[in-house]
Amino acid sequence: MHTLLFEEREAYNRLDVCEACWTAQYSQGSTQRKGFVSHWLSTYSPPPPPSAEPIQRETAEGLLRKLLDLNQARYIAPCFILAVMLERRRVLKARSQAVENGRRVIMYEHAQTGEVFTIVDPGLKLDQLDEVQQEVAKLLEHGPSDQNTEQARPESGQAQSEPTTNASDAAAANSPDHRNLEVEESAPDAFASDQTYSPEVENEETQNARNVNS
Repeated sequence: MHTLLFEEREAYNRLDVCEACWTAQYSQGSTQRKGFVSHWLSTYSPPPPPSAEPIQRETAEGLLRKLLDLNQARYIAPCFILAVMLERRRVLKARSQAVENGRRVIMYEHAQTGEVFTIVDPGLKLDQLDEVQQEVAKLLEHGPSDQNTEQARPESGQAQSEPTTNASDAAAANSPDHRNLEVEESAPDAFASDQTYSPEVENEETQNARNVNS
């Protein structure tokens, strides 16, 4: 890369040109121009591509949504850190704040969707920031732990007690005393059904008797 330095009225003007441009436009007469100061040749190395953000916007936003849905006290500090990160990236905008139960509550608005996020300020101290940031990094890598399993344990225990009750009822129903009771209770009904008067049966029996007598 060729570099030309010219002195102008108020400042120096530096002009960097590639080899092709130098050959075509600047190689002849550039050093004779008014205000020419210097010319040098250097090797140009393009800058490395920008490194990926350690925390992508979509990832931070998605994690914040998950933690807010979980609505657990242990995620108050991570939610606050994530909200501040998204505010710096202009994804969220702080619209208002209030004090509830002795804590500052910040109302954030999503810049694109207009959604409102209610974030509680945990009042972190400087010596607590590093620990919370490490927790946020772990949450971004592994995601929040599923707390629904622990909350569902009492329900699962209750659900298991129902088959136990049904099993005892089934055992009692299969006991000899219970079966005998069913037979005794059903016997009168069966007897009553046998003794039920039916004109059709009577006519048939009468006709058979007449045939025998004849």
